[in-house]
Amino acid sequence: MIVLSCNDVSKAYVVENIIENISFTVDDNEKVGLIGLNGAGKTTLFNILTERLEPDQGSIFRAKGKKLGYLKQNTNIESEKSIMNEMLTIYDNVIKMEEELHELSHKISSFTENDDPGILEKLMNTYASLSEKFEDEDGYSFKSHIKGVLRGLGFSDSEFDKPINLLSGGQKSRVMLAKLLLEKADILLLDEPTNHLDIEAISWLEKYIKDFKGAVILISHDRYFLDNTVERVFLMENKFLKAYNGNYTEFMKKRKSELELEMKQYEEYEKEIERQEEMIRRLHAYGSKRNIRQAFSRQKALDKIKKMDKPSQDSRKVKLRFTPKIKSGRDVLKVEKMGISFNEFEVFNNLNMEIYRGEKVGIIGPNGIGKTTLLKTVAGKLVDYKGNFTLGHYVQTGYYDQEQTNLDSENTVIDEIWDENPTLNYYDIRTMLAQFLFNGDDLYKIVGDLSGGEKGRLSLLKLMTSNANFLLMDEPTNHLDIDSKEVLEDALLNYEGTVLVVSHDRYFLNKVANKIYDMSKDGISPYLGNYDYYLQKKAELEENEDDVSASKTKTQIIAEKKKEREIIRGRQQREKGIKKIEEQIEMHENEISVLEDKLCQPSTYDDKFLIIELNEKLNIQKIELEELYNQWAEIQDN
Repeated sequence: MIVLSCNDVSKAYVVENIIENISFTVDDNEKVGLIGLNGAGKTTLFNILTERLEPDQGSIFRAKGKKLGYLKQNTNIESEKSIMNEMLTIYDNVIKMEEELHELSHKISSFTENDDPGILEKLMNTYASLSEKFEDEDGYSFKSHIKGVLRGLGFSDSEFDKPINLLSGGQKSRVMLAKLLLEKADILLLDEPTNHLDIEAISWLEKYIKDFKGAVILISHDRYFLDNTVERVFLMENKFLKAYNGNYTEFMKKRKSELELEMKQYEEYEKEIERQEEMIRRLHAYGSKRNIRQAFSRQKALDKIKKMDKPSQDSRKVKLRFTPKIKSGRDVLKVEKMGISFNEFEVFNNLNMEIYRGEKVGIIGPNGIGKTTLLKTVAGKLVDYKGNFTLGHYVQTGYYDQEQTNLDSENTVIDEIWDENPTLNYYDIRTMLAQFLFNGDDLYKIVGDLSGGEKGRLSLLKLMTSNANFLLMDEPTNHLDIDSKEVLEDALLNYEGTVLVVSHDRYFLNKVANKIYDMSKDGISPYLGNYDYYLQKKAELEENEDDVSASKTKTQIIAEKKKEREIIRGRQQREKGIKKIEEQIEMHENEISVLEDKLCQPSTYDDKFLIIELNEKLNIQKIELEELYNQWAEIQDN
């Protein structure tokens, strides 16, 4: 069933069209990725679909009764409430119903035989109707839903009572996403939902979207995320939209074949134009009236041929190799027993790692574990730490941050690179800038007027042509469009220096990294491969974690046996706890069944007080049952 559609929609700002004649349909339960360069009109389309903007022409259809939820990319929330209390505002109506039920129960129980039976019957009917609606609205389980979503998006239980006005921008974005997911929309429009999420939270969101019983259109530059969630891709390009079946990787294969075919057709068109023009020149050269008439006739036919624009080409076909001006020694970085604390809060402790020349190293781990802190320490921006780190011979670091603080906002694009590389000629500078998608008039733009993605590309190029041979990069793909990400990846793959990068972009890590460090509260572990290799090895290690090495000492074996006994005791206690809760669950389910049977008996209808008493008992049993289910789930997760 179609739940959302666009029919010949166009929108212009002032005199320039942003989107033209866009048409598509989205079925119920369909998951669609909307991609395109920054400025292609994706957010404009979302604003039209949500009726925040009126289209200049065309129409929007949304199935009757289907609720639409929209997550903006740059969203913010100002509230003095705690995270949990902010989530509870979504269920204001349910909480109000609960209060009304208690009030009705009190009124009914206070009736006497002398009171008007008509009023009592009306109250009873109201109570029954409201009780049913309360259950339909998840009145007995909404708090557990809230906790599940908040935990999935990376909030710990201890943070539930934290005031929202004390949260970081990224945490506020996660609060807004949590609210949207809890509002039970039928159609979700998500603009960059993975921003500010760590890998674990992104994986949780992937599963949520796949299991979501509704339609989803999401704008995302996270290609790994798109591969794992969508079954169709909408490409917005040159003001138009084109639909492709399949995930992002399948789309890219089809798109590449299309571009190759378009280029072949264009080359054939160019040859035909050139052939016709040569024939016309020859006919004019012959000079006879007959030849001249033929020439004019051919020219007239040529003028009627529809002009074909040259397809967009990949300006990065010729790969440049970026070689640092100074070659470092083989040992680039050695970190030994490093620890960092802020006041009494320990970020990490006893951290060890080694990096060698030419390695492309990715650091992954949950938010707040200390990845950026580690990077800033190695970059020399933080100096208060325990342990030590050593940079190798001739190692010169360059730090890439999301604020692009290494750029001069008054410079032009070309001068920004040329000033740092005065020995290069104009052709060399222009070629390098073309590699980073700066062409034509882009070279003379003022740096301060560039978009965030353009500044990111320029900052990276400046860093790679500097004296640095060890690049330290903090989330370099954040806010970059897909083309810019591919530029970054190609540049790093062809960079002969060393790279240490903090990133949640799994597609990027998969393509660029040849070594992964996984940071957790237990320390940091190396994996000698890309992100997929890390996943594979981690799974293998978890399967074999109980294997005993033959080389272990007697002391180690005794200690491990002691630990194993403790684990067994803990498991036995856990199983005992689970069994006890399951018994209680069974008892409550049986009691609920008995109460529901009593309520259905005709003899009960004549006893108003019995009905109230049974309903009260039933509600209490259901609440207690929900709490038991929560306890059971928590024990299972631990």
